Parts: sequence; structure tokens; C-alpha cells
Amino acid sequence: MKIAMIGTGYVGLVSGVCFSDFGHDVVCVDKDPGKIAKLNAGIVPIFEPGLEALMVKNVEAGRLRFTQDLADAVQGADAVFIAVGTPTRRGDGHADLSYVHAAAEDVARAATDYVVIVVKSTVPVGTNRHLKQLIRKANPALDFDVASNPEFLREGAAIEDFMKPDRVVVGVQSDRAAEVMAGIYRPLYLRDFPIVTTDLESAEMIKYAANAFLATKITFINEIAALCERAGGDIKEVARGIGLDGRIGNKFLHAGPGYGGSCFPKDTVALARIGQDHSMPMQITETVIKVNDEIKRRMVDKLLDLCGGSFNGKTVTVLGVTFKPNTDDMRDAPSLTIIPALVGGGAKVRVVDPQGQREGEALLPGVNWQQDAYKAVQNADLLVILTEWNEFRALDLKRMARKMATPHMADLRNVYAPKDARQAGFTAYASIGRQGFDEQDS
Repeated sequence: MKIAMIGTGYVGLVSGVCFSDFGHDVVCVDKDPGKIAKLNAGIVPIFEPGLEALMVKNVEAGRLRFTQDLADAVQGADAVFIAVGTPTRRGDGHADLSYVHAAAEDVARAATDYVVIVVKSTVPVGTNRHLKQLIRKANPALDFDVASNPEFLREGAAIEDFMKPDRVVVGVQSDRAAEVMAGIYRPLYLRDFPIVTTDLESAEMIKYAANAFLATKITFINEIAALCERAGGDIKEVARGIGLDGRIGNKFLHAGPGYGGSCFPKDTVALARIGQDHSMPMQITETVIKVNDEIKRRMVDKLLDLCGGSFNGKTVTVLGVTFKPNTDDMRDAPSLTIIPALVGGGAKVRVVDPQGQREGEALLPGVNWQQDAYKAVQNADLLVILTEWNEFRALDLKRMARKMATPHMADLRNVYAPKDARQAGFTAYASIGRQGFDEQDS
């Protein structure tokens, strides 16, 4: 089948490349000439493990190409996917749908034959039905259907998620559109991966409900972690104990400095606004948003305690600034709350991140970027583990402690056991939901 993918951001590029690997003829479209030039040169503008090799493979096979010419891409397409951004709109928290609307109208004006216009962007309930009206107005003669096909890709594992999904969700209004979508996802049908075919509104709601639930799960375990710090208990043992319950499961029960990234922050805010607009407040989701913000700020207090009540004049080494490992995504990362507080408090901040510097240089002014954790910790007063990249999971803690002026550690991802930090020579240690040195001795 022939597919046009509008937008070569994270979702659009991963989806386009993977569809081409299914054997479809895929054309990815973007208005940014610099991005298209890079893609045509075989350069992926984002970091996602395995994506560049898969892209090059399918370009060489003739199944994948990149262009700025939307009209050319749309001609003869069986389906046109819209995968443009829907950022949080300033001022009111709604999803900004301007890019989706513009793309839909552009497709309507360019298409001449029957086509399924598929919205892969995350959009509020009712958006696909509204788009149908916009498209019909832009081109009354066009024969088309609108479909909803939300994405559920985890950054850092997106190719695996696309090729071996927990489920694919498709919202349609006609049998004809359902047949086109079934043809597109035929390779997954043949391998018995679940395909949920439903109505437009249900498909839209599934995306928001899933992300809000996962954000709630993260925030819940972070609140329990805070209680463990006060009342006693080890959050890793607690999470393991409840995660073995099949009704709960062990995923998303890792305590840390709060969720971030491209999905959970904006989608929880958007769902809260949808609820308010329909006079049905999403009270749990609203609380999750509030608590997650508080968790990030509480991390600053934890670091402040390790610095004796003041960051002024302290040298702090931060390992990891992306919101999670195996991505270069900085959107709503906890580092964007924590590091400015350090810099604003007068600390000299050194940062090491395998992929974060490209985005982070603009977002985190006033920090010193370094490539080696051992060099970065020389004469430092505090070591902070903020993102659990693999290369930070097996550090020589004795070597780190010896290099520091004041061997204090804040392990905000619970990578190391407190006893290991103590035995390595750290004299003060804090983590998430576990007892520090003082509490263990009492």
C-alpha cells in the first residue's frame, strides 16, 4: 500500500520507517528543509536506538523517501497519516491543534482520489469528527474517510513497540476505512498482535486514558516512596511486593524524581482540560499533575540538605538530564526543574549525558557539559544521578568518592544500594523511598 506520513518528528519518523519495513511504499513529508535534507542524507535528527539503520535499509530498498512536496506525497496514497505536534497551548492547557488542522486542510486540497486520512497525533475527544468537517469544507468533492490511530511508542524502545505492540488502536466510521487500515496493519494481524477497532471517540479517549493511568501509577509509587522515607520501609521492596499482584503489575512502579517526556505531562493536562470543558472534572488526573510537580520540587530540597542548606559555591555533578535513558528528549524532564534551582542557588554545575547535550545546551544555560563521569566529579561536593543511563549503572563508586571534595551522593533513580555507597566512601547519601545512612544506623 502507499502511505504518506505528514510530519517527521518522533512519532511520524518512527511510524513511517516501520511501515516501510512492513513492505509499504512510504513517503514522509515535512516543511522543514533542513530536516528533509538530513533525512535524505541518511541522518536521523533524533536519537532512537536502531532507527537510523532501519531507515537507511528501507531507503535503499526503495520503499521509503522524504520530501517537502506534500501534494506529490498525497497523490495515489491509500492513507495519509497526520503525525504533527499537539503541544500544550499556552494559557489554557488545551492541546494546540493548529498543526493538525493545517495538515488536514493541506491534504484535502492535494488529494484527488479516495483516501483515508489517519490522525496519529494525540488529539482531544471529538477532534477527528471535527476534522471531517474541515476537510469537507476545504474540498467538498473529495471522497475520503477519517480514522484515528493513536500511538503508544516508548522513547528508547519505539521500534520494538511498533513491531511487537501490546495493541494497535484504530477508530473508524466505515467498513471501507476499516479495510484500508486492516491492510496497513496486515503484518501484525498475521502475527496475532491485538488490533482494537472501535469508533473515533473511543480511540481518542483510549490514548489519553492510558497515559493518564500510567502517570497516576508513577505518581502513586513516588508518593509511597516519600512516605517510606518518613515512616520506614524500602520502596524497592514495597514496589516488588505490590507489583507481583497480577491486578497491579510491576511496570511503572519505579520511584524517581517525577515523570517527564513528550506525552505524560501534556496529555494529563489536556485530559484535565477536556474534563473541565465537559463539566466532569478529572480529579485524580488533576491531583497527579499537582503531585508530580511537587515531587520534582522535593528533589531540590533533598539536594539542598546534602549541601548543608545552601548551593552557593558548591560544585555539583549531575549524571543524566534527559527524561529517561536511550533518548535525547528533554521535554518536561525533571532536570529542567532541578538544575536551574542548583544554578540559581549559586552552584557550579557539571553535566554528563550521552545524548542530552544537543537539546540541553539551550534549555540549561550556565552549566558545564562534560563527557566523562570520573572527570566531571573531580573536587565536586555532590554527585547526582538523575537519569539511569546504562553507563551510570556500574560506576566505580570508590573511585568517584576519592575524587570528590565532599563525597555526597543523591541517587534519584535508586541505582545503587545505600550500603554500597557507604562502603565506597560516601559520607552522605540520599535516594528515593529508602533510608539514608543516619536512619539506617538508628
